[in-house]
Amino acid sequence: MSPLLLIALFTLLIGVSVLSAPHRASVEGFFSGRMAGRAPGLWVLVLSQVTTWIFARSLMNAAILGYFYGIAGTLAYAAYYGSFLTGGFIVGRLRARGATSVQDWLRAGFGPVGTSAYNVVIALRLLSEVFANLLVVGLIASAVIAGGGTTAILVVAVVGLAYSAWGGLGAALRTDVAQMAVFLAVFAVAFLYLILCAEFSWGAVLTAPGTAGAYNGWVLLAVAALQVFSYPAHDPVMMDRGFLADEDTTRRSFLHAFWLSTLLIVGFGFFGIQASLVGAAYQSELIGTWGQMFPTWVFAALMLSLLVSALSTLDSALASAARLVVEELRWAPRSLRGGRVVMVVFMALGALLTVWGNATLFDAVAVSGTASLFLTPVLIVGLVMRRRVALWAYLMAFGAAAAGAFAYFGRGWPLFAGVLPDGHKYEQLLVICLVVLAVGFAAVLAGARRA
Repeated sequence: MSPLLLIALFTLLIGVSVLSAPHRASVEGFFSGRMAGRAPGLWVLVLSQVTTWIFARSLMNAAILGYFYGIAGTLAYAAYYGSFLTGGFIVGRLRARGATSVQDWLRAGFGPVGTSAYNVVIALRLLSEVFANLLVVGLIASAVIAGGGTTAILVVAVVGLAYSAWGGLGAALRTDVAQMAVFLAVFAVAFLYLILCAEFSWGAVLTAPGTAGAYNGWVLLAVAALQVFSYPAHDPVMMDRGFLADEDTTRRSFLHAFWLSTLLIVGFGFFGIQASLVGAAYQSELIGTWGQMFPTWVFAALMLSLLVSALSTLDSALASAARLVVEELRWAPRSLRGGRVVMVVFMALGALLTVWGNATLFDAVAVSGTASLFLTPVLIVGLVMRRRVALWAYLMAFGAAAAGAFAYFGRGWPLFAGVLPDGHKYEQLLVICLVVLAVGFAAVLAGARRA
């Protein structure tokens, strides 16, 4: 693929994003996303939800899991998009209780200690979003332009920070709509080529075992089923959008976002499955593989769709980071300058993490998903069953989840290797999730009483 073509397409994308951003910034629009004093409409919320969850890391994860584990791997990753259903349910229950955020409800039940534990998890989640999407940009650039990864990361970091810091959440919502329109167009072109090419077979794709066999894909599907209730609650980007509009609009936005994002993530997974079926060798997170498989214009469409999703996630992650630090932690003044300083810090830290060297994109999902599991017993017993949960029980559930996430992250270290069962890392992850949930539910149920 010609580097000039990718640069030209990305420059066009940047221009669309900048023109879509609000020309005038206000404190209210920066933190609450209100546009001209009005809450965002249904399809603004839907497209914003989808484009921030169909992000570059997710697209690559779906394709990579499809390549190795066939349809089982793609379905396993798609199962995480059930988070729109569980997230919508959680938001509805929180709003029915009069809460204006997850932190608001936790503060009422567990005080500052409870919210601090939660805020640590979501801060790490936001940082991982910035890091992972910049990493995908670097992988794309390195595959197309020799040695261009670092330069591309810096350019996207600066551009994404520039328009995000100008308008905050209001800018993220407006640019999400434009970026989603671009994404849908370029992805549709690439997908149509895929399903119409002579080598494509629906039967083969829907029954594909992948290059490594389907077993571990089904194991990962079980992991996703365990994590899907708590997973949305630790994603501030999704939760922030649950409190911007009226309850009916919000409920419908989550439902529409669910089916649309699930279709898109499965569709992108097909590109990885097809690569496995035609016997293509795995190169550079599949990017090099696609470069050999497809015509230049199809490869360009795939790369542009990844760049669109990376840029759209970066602005939303930065907006949520600003809201977290300013409105929840109150570590910075509620002003444009305060929010912008937070964004600069998060973007700088995320960019620095790209030199760390870990390019295993699913690990960030697995670690943060495991860390969020403490919320499952707390939300089910405290929010759904309306029991008052003791602080010690909350902290025990949190400690078990944090230990589980750390164990998965350090599964190769002697400290954990001797404890975890022998087997594939997804089998180890499943065991960790089961233990974390068992400990969490035991503690929370023991520490629960009628409100």
